[in-house]
Amino acid sequence: MKTILHKQESKTLTELILVSGMEFLRAQVSAFAGGVIDYLIMIICIEWFGISLITAIIIGGTIGAVINFFINRHWTFRNHNTKLLPQLVKFISAAMGSILLKATGTQFLTNALGVDYKITRLITDAIVCFGYNFLIQKFWVFKK
Repeated sequence: MKTILHKQESKTLTELILVSGMEFLRAQVSAFAGGVIDYLIMIICIEWFGISLITAIIIGGTIGAVINFFINRHWTFRNHNTKLLPQLVKFISAAMGSILLKATGTQFLTNALGVDYKITRLITDAIVCFGYNFLIQKFWVFKK
């Protein structure tokens, strides 16, 4: 009896790991799509329009977040049956946190290291992406 139960638990754990792994990979593809748009808009705002770094990150982050929300809702976490408004409110809160972390992190690293904002933004994005975005979206925004 213990052997059968143990095999069943192992299979369930393995399936859980595989599903979570696929969600994580899909989340990275989604983050990359939204992130590329976000990053390019930030650069355009700064280089073409002379907008400040913080404001450019807010503008780019907002547009990137909209793209990311719909990809995550329908493809990454496949949670499109949940009511839109409560999910959207959670996502906006999470996105605001992400944008705040990216803006302050990029500004801090740029000033502290004297490195170009394009480089410090990539460093900050990597930290925020893995340390904040995936976790808050999986376990709070798109929780099933």
